[in-house]
Amino acid sequence: MNFIKQVNYVFAMQFNRTKGFLVFFAIIQIMVSVGIVIGFTYLFENPDSNSMLFLATGAPTIILTMTGLVILPQQLATSKVEGYIEFIRTWPVNRASVIVSDTLVWLMITVPGISIATIISQLTFQPGFDFSWTIVPAFLLTALTCIGIGSGFSYALPGNAAMALSQVLAFATLMFSPINFPIDRLPEWLQLTHHVLPIYSMAEVMRSAMAASTFAVDWWHYVNLSIWCVLGYGGAIYILNKK
Repeated sequence: MNFIKQVNYVFAMQFNRTKGFLVFFAIIQIMVSVGIVIGFTYLFENPDSNSMLFLATGAPTIILTMTGLVILPQQLATSKVEGYIEFIRTWPVNRASVIVSDTLVWLMITVPGISIATIISQLTFQPGFDFSWTIVPAFLLTALTCIGIGSGFSYALPGNAAMALSQVLAFATLMFSPINFPIDRLPEWLQLTHHVLPIYSMAEVMRSAMAASTFAVDWWHYVNLSIWCVLGYGGAIYILNKK
């Protein structure tokens, strides 16, 4: 069986196992998306057009980080506790096909939420989207990096530790990551840290792709995300291959 057939087989297995949860997760994603777009505007008394554009272009990054770094690790931690991960290791397939299949499933979950959040933003606030051709590579690189990192530490850590880390990441992403506010509002040491960590780079590539005439992005952010993406997937496949 070649690799593509293995992916199809594993995808069918994973999808059939989780399709009941997928609908639930997709609804949660849509609710979170609407909450982000509308709820964050209450932080400002009279938000101007630039503030609205900043918030609207930050929403997809928050959705992707919540999916890849919080919901996915919790789902994998539950699978570990149930022994499902050990069951997967008995399948006569390349372990990378498991990671690829899971990635396809979680991409399917995020697309409706991001699409609806963007449409609601446009209909409600008219923030001034100006989509670039880079929207597809920016979305895929950001989503894959989130899913890769989330899978990497979920397979590497015990279930309880992975769930605890996902909660810490949720708090850090919402409160201390420059997604919905400019990075120069943070202390200098935290600014330097975010130039190495992936979340700021995710926000920058997505923002520049959704409002190309307003925001520019440095090439370093694409390189930074590529490095984290390879590390995440490489670590996940390595751990999954270990006996």
